[in-house]
Amino acid sequence: MTTVTTTPTERAYEPVIGLEIHLQLKTRTKMFCGCALSFGDEPNTHTCPVCLGHPGTLPVPNAEAIHHALMIGLALECELAPRSIFHRKNYFYPDLPKGYQISQFDIPLWGRGRLGEVRVHRVHLEEDAAKLVHAGSSGRIHGAEASVVDFNRGGTPLVEIVTEPDLTSPAQAGEWLRLLRATLGRLGVSDVNMDEGSLRCDANVSIRPAGSADLGTKTELKNMNSFRFLERGVAAEIARQEEIVRGGGQVVQETLHYDPTTGALTPLRSKEEAHDYRYFPEPDLVPLAPTEEMVSRARDALPELPAARAERFERDLGLTPETARLLAFRSELGDFFEAGLANGSAGATDPRTLASWITVELVPRLGDADPADSAVEPGALAELVRMVSAREVSGSAAKEVLDAMAAEGGRPSSIVAERGLGLAAADELSRVVDRAIEENADAVEKIRAGKDKAMGAIVGSVMRETKGRADGGEVGRMVRERLGLG
Repeated sequence: MTTVTTTPTERAYEPVIGLEIHLQLKTRTKMFCGCALSFGDEPNTHTCPVCLGHPGTLPVPNAEAIHHALMIGLALECELAPRSIFHRKNYFYPDLPKGYQISQFDIPLWGRGRLGEVRVHRVHLEEDAAKLVHAGSSGRIHGAEASVVDFNRGGTPLVEIVTEPDLTSPAQAGEWLRLLRATLGRLGVSDVNMDEGSLRCDANVSIRPAGSADLGTKTELKNMNSFRFLERGVAAEIARQEEIVRGGGQVVQETLHYDPTTGALTPLRSKEEAHDYRYFPEPDLVPLAPTEEMVSRARDALPELPAARAERFERDLGLTPETARLLAFRSELGDFFEAGLANGSAGATDPRTLASWITVELVPRLGDADPADSAVEPGALAELVRMVSAREVSGSAAKEVLDAMAAEGGRPSSIVAERGLGLAAADELSRVVDRAIEENADAVEKIRAGKDKAMGAIVGSVMRETKGRADGGEVGRMVRERLGLG
């Protein structure tokens, strides 16, 4: 037997990725005081001695935040700790007025769980830091560039979700984060707005020889605020680590910033270990021991989650996996879809056809807007879909009707009547088809020769003359009938 050896340059490597997600909870007040939560308000207008860390103040846990955290753990199928503890995470930075962050360390609220194929390591509660605003040259203080601190965000309730290193590609990491965001959004515990920072993601990235069970030295990419940002940043870091290892070097454990504009990875600091934060139990807070009543209340508040909803759309309604996921992951679209199906005044509506009109026609017209906030009513769209299926209006004319509905609302039957968009009468259509055949002799010869694409010339001519009031499929049938092609 011949033994083949490989050098580091030739060896294949595989990435190992874990995510840490920081989620701002949608509560009325901060985690340990009564200050109102805000976004975009005048800086330093929602503060008090507690969240500013004044001596002698005492924190009080936010019951609503605890309820949200219980819902999250249940949705992620985690193991509840009968008794969890708050800790002080000590570090000095301008955005932390107390000199420590109240978090949870060795006894988090939730332990092992799962979402899809990815294991969840822990889910715990903590408070957010304040916001540093880097003024730059336009914000000089005493002639020097400066950073200022907005303490409005300081003390915002956070849940941190930490996965196991189960992700193996940037695309998989992005897809899983989409599922998590959809799940958390469906729970209603956060607005999950990545642009505003209410959902932030850090990625721990390492590589190892393909097939190895050992973990390599990991680095951390901080504050990814979009799915594309995450995927591109992780891909760049994997490439950087492979280049180091193939060159005979060693990856250093550190924290990095990825610039999506330039693609550059910049070291921020050496990656801390737990002991660097000098964790110790928070002496001003008693242990958190959720009662059965608290857990039952959280469980009763759980809606149908996106993964289960997508599975139901596929199984019971016959939707394709892609369409089912789109409707389930954007819960506002799923709600609109089901409201349309449930609208009795629209008559029986085929779920697959309605789903197609929502995803292919309605979404491009509305963009990221919630259809519930648009002028299009679910029952009205379902009625339009039924009218197309019943051959009361052509597909092309129906798109014109949808344009009118998106702009001004209204019932499709009324719009069709007002604009004269109903399907052409049989005798009118017959005359128009005959004329189109006479005027397109070349296309007729090609159709007789088996070139079906030539049918487009005749159908297009009919559509132009009827101003879209003809059904393309019916026109094609009539042309073949007249040419004796069956």
